[in-house]
Amino acid sequence: MDAARLAPLRAYIAQGWGMLTRSLGDLPRAAPDPKVPLPPRAPWPIYAAPAEDLDAVRRRLAEVLGPGGMARVELRALPAEAPAAVQPPGLLYLPEPYVVPGGRFNEMYGWDSYFIVLGLLRDGQAERARQQTDDFLYEVERYGKVLNANRSYYLTRSQPPLLSGMVRAVHAVTRDAAWLRRARVALESTHRFWTTPPHLAGDTGLSRYFDIGEGPAPEVVSGERDAQGRSHYDRARAFYRGERVDAYDVAAFYDRAADRLTPLFFKGDRSMRESGFDPSERWGPFGVDVIHHAPVCLNVLLAVLERDLAAIAGELGDAGAAGQWRRRADGRRALIDRYLWDEDRGLYLDWSFERGRRRDYPFATTFWPLWAGLASPHQAARVRERLPLFERPGGIRTSARVTGNQWDAPFGWAPLQLFAALGLERQGFHQDAVRVARAFVGMVVEDFERRRTVVEKYDVERRTSQVEAGIRFGYAENQVGFGWTNGVVLELLATLFPERLAGR
Repeated sequence: MDAARLAPLRAYIAQGWGMLTRSLGDLPRAAPDPKVPLPPRAPWPIYAAPAEDLDAVRRRLAEVLGPGGMARVELRALPAEAPAAVQPPGLLYLPEPYVVPGGRFNEMYGWDSYFIVLGLLRDGQAERARQQTDDFLYEVERYGKVLNANRSYYLTRSQPPLLSGMVRAVHAVTRDAAWLRRARVALESTHRFWTTPPHLAGDTGLSRYFDIGEGPAPEVVSGERDAQGRSHYDRARAFYRGERVDAYDVAAFYDRAADRLTPLFFKGDRSMRESGFDPSERWGPFGVDVIHHAPVCLNVLLAVLERDLAAIAGELGDAGAAGQWRRRADGRRALIDRYLWDEDRGLYLDWSFERGRRRDYPFATTFWPLWAGLASPHQAARVRERLPLFERPGGIRTSARVTGNQWDAPFGWAPLQLFAALGLERQGFHQDAVRVARAFVGMVVEDFERRRTVVEKYDVERRTSQVEAGIRFGYAENQVGFGWTNGVVLELLATLFPERLAGR
C-alpha cells in the first residue's frame, strides 16, 4: 500500500466530492429518482417543509436555476397531514449543498453522511462538511428528525444516529460556539426521538428501530426488482412458501393461506431499513423481527450521543447538564452490559425483548462498543478473540453466515471496517487494527485499479466488487461513487497510516 499506488485513488476521491455534490443549482439532476420514477417529461416535485416560506424558497430557486431549470422541477409545500404519503413523491428541500452517496442514491442519507463528513474533513473541505451537517440540523428543525434521506417517502423513519459525531468533528475545525449552541438543541431533539415511544425496546431501558409508516415501502416496490421483474416483497413471499423459519413466528409476518405479507411484515421491513442494515438475517429472515429487538448498534450510538451531549454542554459552560448527560451515558452502558454482552460467546449480541434472550447471530456490530469506549478491557479482549470469526482477506465480513442477503457474509461494507479497526486500535490492539485496515484499503485500491471506480460494497472473501451473483435479497447491482467508502478509506489512512495520507 505504497503512496504511488494510493495516489490515483486519492485523486479520484478528491475529484469525486465535487461530482457527488448537489446544490440548489443542481436540483434538476438531484430531483430525479431512479427508485420511484415519474412519467417521461413530467417535472420533478421539490417539497418544502410546512414551516418554510415557500415564496422565499421559490425566489431563491428562480434566481439560481433560471426559467429553464425551473421548468424541470415543481416547488410544492409539503402537507402538514400525512406528508410521507404525498403524491407524487419528491425530493425534500434542503438549503445547503450536500454530498450524495452515488449510484442510485441521489439524495442525502442519514448515516452515510457521517463517513462522508469525515472524508471531507480529511480532504480539507471543512466548509462542505459544515454545509452537510447544517442540512441535518435543518432536517431536525423542519422535519422533526434526521431522515433516512431527503425524499418524501423517507419522512417516516431515521437512520443510525451519528449526527453528534458530525457536529463534533466539524466544530473541532470551526470552533464556532454559536453554531454549537444551535447544534446542541437539534442533538437533544434527536435523543428524545430515539428514547421515547415508539422507539423504546420494551421495558429494557434501551431503544429499538421503528418506522412509523404503514404498508410497503414505495422505494422498494419500484426500486428493488430482480432480473425477472420480482420485487423484494415478491421474493419474500416465495421464500416463506418454500423455507422453514425458526427465528420468529412466521404467521405474524406471512399469511400462508392467502400467500400474503401481513401489515406487521411491512412494519418490520420499514424498521429494518431505518437500521441501515437492509437486509440481513440478523433479526431473522429479511430482518423484519427488528421491531422486537434492542440492537447493539443503535444503543452504542445513543451512548455516544449522550457522551457527546455531555462534552458539548461542558464546552458551552453548562456543567449541570454535562453531569446529567454523563449519568445517562453511564446508565446506558450498564444496560448494554446487562442485556447485550454475552460472556459465554465473547460477543455483543442483540436482545430480543419479546423472547427475553439474546439472538445468537454474530454480527460485526460487536466491535462498536470497542470503538465507542464502552467495553471493559476484559470485554475488549474477549471480542478480539472472536476476530477470526469475522476477519477475511478483504477486511471484516458483516456476519458469520452466508444467506444471500447483502448485509451478511461474505460481504463487507466500509462503515463496519472503520468501527472494527478503530475499535481495536482504541483498545490497544494496534497490530490487529492495522491488519484489518490494510486488508480493506488494499482491496479497495486493487479493485479501483481494475474498475477505475469506488463502490458501495465488496466481497471480502474474494477481495472483489463483483458481488451481484451472491445477492438474493437487497439490490444486487453495486453502486459507484461512493461516498462512505471514500470517507472511510481517508479516515483509516489518516488514523492508522498517516504517512500514507501525507504521500510518504
